[in-house]
Amino acid sequence: MARDRYKILDPTAPHFLTCTIVQWLPLFSHPANARILLDALTYLQHNGDMTLYGYVIMENHCHLLAQSPAIGKTMASFKSFTAARMIDGLIVRRSPVLDLLAFHKLRHKRDREHQVWQEGSHPELIADTVMATQKLEYIHNNPVKRGYVDDPLHWRYSSARNYAGIDALIEVTTQW
Repeated sequence: MARDRYKILDPTAPHFLTCTIVQWLPLFSHPANARILLDALTYLQHNGDMTLYGYVIMENHCHLLAQSPAIGKTMASFKSFTAARMIDGLIVRRSPVLDLLAFHKLRHKRDREHQVWQEGSHPELIADTVMATQKLEYIHNNPVKRGYVDDPLHWRYSSARNYAGIDALIEVTTQW
């Protein structure tokens, strides 16, 4: 996160986070890759490392509203783990996307052959419940604004269903 122009001022406070795939490649169009993110978020919640208040997974990025004892380290672990799992799946499927992930890898990333995520997570400190509500609405309406669904509840890779009391893919904390 050192190269990120956004700074984490309070690493223990809730943050709005955006994680983007290099070159906006649509990796999450493949349900197995979206499942990797969901499983990683569930793991982080159950092991006490993260409180997840909201999320949306789009085809090439995800937004999170989350809190952790050290949000920067948590996000670095999340991105490292999910990248490795997605690359493993792409290797098994012999996907040509691997060539793109290698081609778009930043030069200073000498410890890997591929780069999945853009650097940083653009953390925005959540100042109060008003801001949290605004960010949740933004997250949940992202698929609507993109024209993928007419109602946020129809996007399965989102916490909108959690807040509506409907069965969802993973649990989130809805109480602030």
